[in-house]
Amino acid sequence: MNEPSSALVGLVNQMPAPDQRGMYCTDIDKEKIEGAITDILQGGRDNILGVIDMLVEPGKGDDAKAHYALHCMALHVCKLDNDRPRRRFSRTLASQIGGDRPKEVQKYLIRELQIASGREVVEALGKLLEDEDLCEPAAQALVAIGDGAAEQFHGALSRVSGKCRLTILQNLGVVRDTKSVGALQKAVSDEDEAVRIAAVWALANIGDADSANMLQKAADQADGWERTQATKACLLLAEKLIAAGKKSEAARIYKHLRDTRTKPAERYVSDAAKIGLAATD
Repeated sequence: MNEPSSALVGLVNQMPAPDQRGMYCTDIDKEKIEGAITDILQGGRDNILGVIDMLVEPGKGDDAKAHYALHCMALHVCKLDNDRPRRRFSRTLASQIGGDRPKEVQKYLIRELQIASGREVVEALGKLLEDEDLCEPAAQALVAIGDGAAEQFHGALSRVSGKCRLTILQNLGVVRDTKSVGALQKAVSDEDEAVRIAAVWALANIGDADSANMLQKAADQADGWERTQATKACLLLAEKLIAAGKKSEAARIYKHLRDTRTKPAERYVSDAAKIGLAATD
């Protein structure tokens, strides 16, 4: 970590400071800020790294203006017609994650990548899926980027466990990765309830018709919260199948739920199934 130049420090100091509540005043000089941000970015990678070097762990210094400047840069590069500054900004931030910087600083950089980055950084973010501290923000950034995210989740799944595995299973459903259906089906019978719930939801959101019987069985055999969540997954799968034009497959799910959810506490499920079934006619 290098000491930022006095010129860079002067530009960052032109950013507004938060008040005692952590709020920013309403009379912000936008032209002044835009000018300073433009000047910072003209300094290229070195200036971006210099601002990053001003970031510190919570409680170890005042870096509010550096945070503000970095966020403004992320927004600024996204508005430019020329995409090169955005890619340069994105790659510079990505070069500073996964290393020795404090985890809270890395989390902040990942959040800015979520705003300004594209496929050029998905591999760097994918490596963080194995880090328990950074897995969740990295997953959120990958989902926001979209392009290339599924490959990163799919590739990391076999290498992770615990919290990271749960995060990846959930997000495989978010990005609707059909290549991971087999792995998700195996996770439906996992020993961990949270993993099972994540897997049935993911399969439902992907809209995998071949998983219908598995999801129905999982919902029928479960109790309490897991039964509720697995049943909701069955309803979600039926909705996805209708949207995909597979009304007969959806109808079978609705009929099963209509005929098996007969207890008063689950009448709402039966009623929802009847409504869904009507949509398949």
